[in-house]
Amino acid sequence: MTNRDYKIGGLSARHMMESNFRDGEEEGGTLYVVSTPLGNLEDITLRALKILGEVDCIAAESADHTKGLCGRYGIKTKVISYNQHNRKTRGLALLRRLKSGQNVALVTNAGTPGISDPGVFVISQALREGVRVCPVPGPSAVTSALSAAGLRAEKFLFFGFLSPKPGKRRKELTSLKGQPHTLVFFEAPHRLVATVEDMDAILGDRRMVLLKEMTKVFEEVAAGTIHTILSRLKEGEVRGEYTLVVASEEHRKEGGEVDKEIEAMIDQRLKAGGMSVKDMARVISSEAGVDYRRVYRVCIQKIRKN
Repeated sequence: MTNRDYKIGGLSARHMMESNFRDGEEEGGTLYVVSTPLGNLEDITLRALKILGEVDCIAAESADHTKGLCGRYGIKTKVISYNQHNRKTRGLALLRRLKSGQNVALVTNAGTPGISDPGVFVISQALREGVRVCPVPGPSAVTSALSAAGLRAEKFLFFGFLSPKPGKRRKELTSLKGQPHTLVFFEAPHRLVATVEDMDAILGDRRMVLLKEMTKVFEEVAAGTIHTILSRLKEGEVRGEYTLVVASEEHRKEGGEVDKEIEAMIDQRLKAGGMSVKDMARVISSEAGVDYRRVYRVCIQKIRKN
């Protein structure tokens, strides 16, 4: 497959682009905001491959990284760097290309550009200058994490990276404590334990799902509470890229359904016999991903009722 082979309904992507320019009010080229895989290169969409193969150049957060993706699919389009360090000068150069009629694909290292990356700046500039901006949807760490978290996601708040400064990070978490929506964060491995410690102290022991290296070889999804996940993190080595999904304050308070699930598990253990209350609470806490103290409390209440 070459970079000029792509067809959609018998029309090349370039022909479709040119038609769009003639039909729309914008003049010049189009800035395509292209989502690329988080890790597994097979997650690239057919449309993304077509666009990457047909544009005049690709603006990439890491040119070497994107060249690897292009090489996998036989795409020969020129790749230039656009990142946090050169965004001011390179952004102006990209705008000149677009205004001259060239089509540019903007990509990040993983996922969707413009979300916690410098792509937002050139997108904003393009819109201000009247350049056509076109999303090419695909992989996103935010929606991928929410889809696997099992937490309510009809309303959520994506915060991105919390501040690396401890004091500011705690202030940010305090401001989020009463939010009625599921919370989504990114975090670097060297700050992860400190961040989860602050979450445990400020947000309280609510449900959390921690996703490591999504779609990659060492992918892991850990579900539990902030407290139980913190305990796991302290036991092992922390490496990789992390996305954290945390239950809202509203759902932290709605513990009735969780308690019923715990009660059912306790009934099973009581019928089987042979376990102390502490052992029972420890096993159920691990299996259900619920704080040990909470399980122990429900165990005691259940035994007293019986």
